[in-house]
Amino acid sequence: MSHSDTIPLHASSQSDIDEIENLIYASPATVLPARPPSPPRASIPVSSSSPFINSNLPNPAPPKSSYQPQIPKPPSSSSSFPPPPPPPSTRPDISNSGFGPAPNTLTEPVWDTIKRDLSRIVSNLKLVVFPNPNREDPGKALRDWDLWGPFFFIVFLGLILSWSASVKKSEVFAVAFALLAAGAVILTLNVLLLGGHIIFFQSLSLLGYCLFPLDVGALICMLKNNVILKMVVVCVTLAWSSWAAYPFMSAAVNPRRKALALYPVFLMYVSVGFLIIAID
Repeated sequence: MSHSDTIPLHASSQSDIDEIENLIYASPATVLPARPPSPPRASIPVSSSSPFINSNLPNPAPPKSSYQPQIPKPPSSSSSFPPPPPPPSTRPDISNSGFGPAPNTLTEPVWDTIKRDLSRIVSNLKLVVFPNPNREDPGKALRDWDLWGPFFFIVFLGLILSWSASVKKSEVFAVAFALLAAGAVILTLNVLLLGGHIIFFQSLSLLGYCLFPLDVGALICMLKNNVILKMVVVCVTLAWSSWAAYPFMSAAVNPRRKALALYPVFLMYVSVGFLIIAID
C-alpha cells in the first residue's frame, strides 16, 4: 500500500459530517403531535408556618410502660439516728368504759385482780340496788356487768338459809341454790322470748344483784328469831328487790309485755321470802 492510498483523518471526518447534514436537510421535517393538556388538580392549602396540616383530633396518649426505673435515693444524714418514740396513746382505758378488763390482767398480781373485782362488785351493787341517776338508763347502769357478784349473793343466801335450818342443812342449801340459779336462767329466757333487748349474762347479773336486799333480810332474820320481825323484814326487802329489778326488766321489753316480764321476777322473790320466813 502506497502513500497515495492513505486518507488523512481530518478529510474522512469532514466527509462524514457532510453526509449527515445532507441526510438531515434532504428528509422532510416531521412534527410530532402535541400532547393534550392534563386536567387541573385541586390545590391543597399549606400553611407557611408549619409543613404539616393541623388536625382537630386529640393527640394519642403515649403508651404506659410497666417498667419503672429504680432511682437510688441519696443517703440522708438523719438515717444514722434512731426514729423518735411514738406519741403516748390517747385511747381511754377500756376497763373504765365498761367493755371488759384491761388487756394486761394475765400478768398482774392476784391481789390486784381481787381488788379490781371487788371494786367492780361494789360499783355494780350501787348502780342496781341503791338510788342513782343512771337507773333510768339500764344500758349505762349495768354496762360493766359481771357474774362474781351474783354468784356470791346466791351462795351467801343459801348458806344463811342452811345455817338457819335446824335439820337437813345441806338439803336446804341445795334447794335454795338450785331455786335461785335455775330461776335466774328461766327468768332471763322469759325476757328474751318476749322480745327483750338484753344480754343473757347481763340479765343473770342483774337478777343476782337484786338478791342483795333479801340477803340482808335473811341475815337479820337469822340473828333475830321472831316471826313478826321476820314478816316485816321480808316484806321490806322483797319490795326493795322488786324496786331494784323493775326499771331494768321493764325497759328491756315492749311496754305491752311489761307485766309478763315482771310477774315471774316478783314471784321468784316472793318464794325466796317464804323460805326465809318458813325455815326455823
